Amino acid sequence: MSQTITEFDTIAAISTPPGEGAISIVRLSGEEALATAERVFKGRDLSKVASHTINYGHIIDPDTNEEVDEVMVSVMLAPKTFTREDVIEINCHGGIVATNRILQLLLSHGARLAEPGEFTKRAFLNGRIDLSQAEAVMDLIRAKTDKSMKVALNQLDGDLAHLIRNLRQDILDVLAQVEVNIDYPEYDDVETMTTRLLLEKAKDVKARIADLLSTAQQGKVLREGLATAIVGRPNVGKSSLLNHLLHEDKAIVTDVAGTTRDVIEEYVNVKGVPLKLVDTAGIHDTTDKVEKIGVERSKQALAAADLVLLVINGSEPLTDEDRTLIETTADSKRIVILNKTDLPQQVDLADLQKLVGDDAVIATSVLTNAGMDQLEDKIANLFFGGIENSQTTVMVTNARHIGLLNQASQALDDVMSGIAAGMPVDLVQIDMTRAWDLLGEITGDSVQDELLTQLFSQFCLGK
Repeated sequence: MSQTITEFDTIAAISTPPGEGAISIVRLSGEEALATAERVFKGRDLSKVASHTINYGHIIDPDTNEEVDEVMVSVMLAPKTFTREDVIEINCHGGIVATNRILQLLLSHGARLAEPGEFTKRAFLNGRIDLSQAEAVMDLIRAKTDKSMKVALNQLDGDLAHLIRNLRQDILDVLAQVEVNIDYPEYDDVETMTTRLLLEKAKDVKARIADLLSTAQQGKVLREGLATAIVGRPNVGKSSLLNHLLHEDKAIVTDVAGTTRDVIEEYVNVKGVPLKLVDTAGIHDTTDKVEKIGVERSKQALAAADLVLLVINGSEPLTDEDRTLIETTADSKRIVILNKTDLPQQVDLADLQKLVGDDAVIATSVLTNAGMDQLEDKIANLFFGGIENSQTTVMVTNARHIGLLNQASQALDDVMSGIAAGMPVDLVQIDMTRAWDLLGEITGDSVQDELLTQLFSQFCLGK
């Protein structure tokens, strides 16, 4: 018989990654969390222990009295918990068998399996966090650099939510004033005064939204990583560059052209910028069937890249393939790397600079480490130049937030164009109210159930 799911059942899930480890944690949340845990716990009476304590004992199978594991049980009573419900965390020995056995016992004695992200969803529904903070939880889990972690922590602390709520309050204040002016006109020119109020506030809020959106590119890079394609003809040092940035020998390096025949993807931290590095097969004409597939994939990676690192072999004269790649990547955000400067040079740096225009050219020797610090600084400055330290700056990192801010900005444009066209105040108010609603979707103050289900389904089980 299937279990009926209700919104606030007592839920349970494994909150640590599967596999072998020192400990695993099985988490419970809900009104029956304490009672459910007591049914399978042998030790102190959990109903009598103080909240926010950890207690030694054993998990037993109540049906057979068989001892399953030696555990430490954390008791955290509402409302001072992440979900604002009673939360129990069972710390057991790491390993798949024991952890799953404990979870199954809990599911058999009062709990149901949590849906993905359901603990965080309950924290939102119970007013513990807003929607932007809930999304920051996942950003924090997925953070790949210290900088991206700090931005996620700022959002989790409510910095973005505070700013958005201030914008919404300012809009609400002017809408209230407009209603007062319309309902209780004290002056003959009430229409003029009211439209002026709306126009001034629309301009002010739009400017503040624009300030937020100016951080969107950098914020999105921190959240998702910068798709970076390392391209060049065969044997110019692409794989050596990848290995250097990774600090490990991930790619095969030889003096034989065409060693890399497929796309290799790895994340790397460069001065706080998370790069999703893609080491591509050398782009050139080939009759080798396998190598030809690799070249085609390289072209696809190049088209999808946010940043292109174009590697040129400085110890050989520029070839037609080099020139073709310079032309092909001309519209990309790129850094040109003149590699192998430890060898006698056949390419003049100044001549290469003329070919690539305003794009940076960095002379390097991956073999001797020459120029690598300069390259890393250039990557960081290219995407974070002029942006204040992320510890003190609210940055927009989430594509959903960026979309809503753009829509709110458009609604404010409609307010201003409506006023310019002489539209009645009550029609202009509709666009102003729409901007208020759109901003509310960021924090979850105005949001549909379908969106909540979609957002929290992206979370892992147990979070």
